[in-house]
Amino acid sequence: MIKVLLIEDEPGLVSVISRGLTDAGMEVSVAADGITGLDMALNHTFDMIILDLMLPGINGMQVCREVRKKDEDIAIMMLTALSSTENIVTGLNSGADDYLVKPFKFVELEARIRTLIRRRKGGKIAKSIIQIRDLELDIESKTAKRNNKPINLTATEYRLLEYFAQNQNRVLSRIQILENVWDIDFNMGTNVVDVYVNYLRKKVDSEHDVKLIHTIFGMGYMLKGEEG
Repeated sequence: MIKVLLIEDEPGLVSVISRGLTDAGMEVSVAADGITGLDMALNHTFDMIILDLMLPGINGMQVCREVRKKDEDIAIMMLTALSSTENIVTGLNSGADDYLVKPFKFVELEARIRTLIRRRKGGKIAKSIIQIRDLELDIESKTAKRNNKPINLTATEYRLLEYFAQNQNRVLSRIQILENVWDIDFNMGTNVVDVYVNYLRKKVDSEHDVKLIHTIFGMGYMLKGEEG
């Protein structure tokens, strides 16, 4: 049974989500403020946290950051009425896996929950190290280094880099990246992929003469693992 922690202060929404997830066979615990939610998240075991951005006590961003310090494996989805690219990026940078804008359809919420759980609890990748020139990714520890120097990445930045690395020398469209890194289909008006690619370039390429991440104009992006 999937165990879900719902941190939300709107009683009507809590009722709808709790009833729907319970009917779907999930076990739901509820916290109505950020402080209580954080305490529950840190002291109990859950498979999934559904987290409102605007909460009494401490906000969802703070809760997410604190949970991520202790648990890299738990799936976290943010719920919010704020839908700008800046808010999406900020939420994902705090450690969230997904970002659902209110109002939403319950069927979409349930589908995203199951997708995130599958991704988090999926089978282990046989190859634990990916080596591309002087870039090295450790799949098990979720770490990266270039020329033996550690690269400090957020969880989302790491997932994006790993996706590039697993598809080196292939052109990846923005839609492919959205679907495989976030498991969601953002409004295509957002530039969240471009924002994260720029983040990676600064951390992976900026100090090196050989650039690995390339823009393929009109098509998408590619991580080049070959000379020339």
